[in-house]
Amino acid sequence: MTMTVATIVGARPQFVKAAMVIRALKTSRAEIAHHLIHTGQHYDHEMSGAFFKELDLPAPDLNLGIGGGTHGQMTGLMLVELERVLEVLQPGWVLVYGDTDSTLAGALAASKLHVPLAHVEAGLRSFNRTMPEELNRVLTDHASDVLLCPTRTAVSNLEREGLLERTRLVGDVMYDAALHHRNRLSLSALDDLGVVPRSYFLATCHRAENTDNPDRLRSVVGALTMVAQLAPVLFPLHPRTRRRLDEFEISIPTGVTILQPLPYVSMLSLESNAVAILTDSGGVQKEAYFLGVPCITMRSETEWKETIETGWNTLVDTDPKRIFEAAGRIERVRTLPRPPLYGNGDAASKIVATLITLSAERE
Repeated sequence: MTMTVATIVGARPQFVKAAMVIRALKTSRAEIAHHLIHTGQHYDHEMSGAFFKELDLPAPDLNLGIGGGTHGQMTGLMLVELERVLEVLQPGWVLVYGDTDSTLAGALAASKLHVPLAHVEAGLRSFNRTMPEELNRVLTDHASDVLLCPTRTAVSNLEREGLLERTRLVGDVMYDAALHHRNRLSLSALDDLGVVPRSYFLATCHRAENTDNPDRLRSVVGALTMVAQLAPVLFPLHPRTRRRLDEFEISIPTGVTILQPLPYVSMLSLESNAVAILTDSGGVQKEAYFLGVPCITMRSETEWKETIETGWNTLVDTDPKRIFEAAGRIERVRTLPRPPLYGNGDAASKIVATLITLSAERE
């Protein structure tokens, strides 16, 4: 009997994760029909179209074209459209990823239609309910039929919430992706920018808590100004961040080089050769750990607490002084052990096997 899976994505990190699971679905010996639904949450070419091509993702079966607007507007519009789509497809499983508005909308649509729902990257908690991402991930976990966890910490979080019975530890599909693409990493991205390995810091900033608050965004830019005294800072700029810098009339100082959003492999290449990475991105924190590069996280908390516990990730919020001090201690970090935290690189195949097994049990 054919198992039908509908994958719902909308943001760049989800494309990376979904690419690995879709590859595993295609290579499975089971009969699987797959439908890829793009909500349109990331809708420009750099943030969406280029990623599909680079990751060898199939063109979406449907692009809802819902991008821009408030969290409520986007989630509501997505929910309406996804409900219509799922009523037509009648899939055996809906797969959602991470913690975006697309994730929550997909989870709500599936659960209200009583379509079995699987959440990839389940169990993450920052314990900060003011973050939209935290609400999205908590609500999605409690709506899901199976919770596919990347780490033992995630499993423990779900156990405390009474969800252990639905939980499976599979590993991290972003680690799968990093291993799959590591042979494609090159120095060409560095050559294009005129830098050499270990001669620069790499920075990213995109979360609403930082970009939509002018004081916090000024602190981030001020911190990068100070860090640039140690080494040049490369700063790929998210579209939201670019808009806010213009809106708040915040100037980028000398020593900080603004870049366009980068393709996945180019970004990995820059990450792997940086002195250290400064970020507010959950995915970039993990990639830094995968690649053995120290990370400085410009947030007050993180859902990837294991990276903090190992010492490879330093939590500094947006205080320029703390960020600068952390940047000056980076070489000590490179001497620390880096234990495996995210599985063996086979998370995608474990996810597919779990769905097949659970489908068979339902028949």
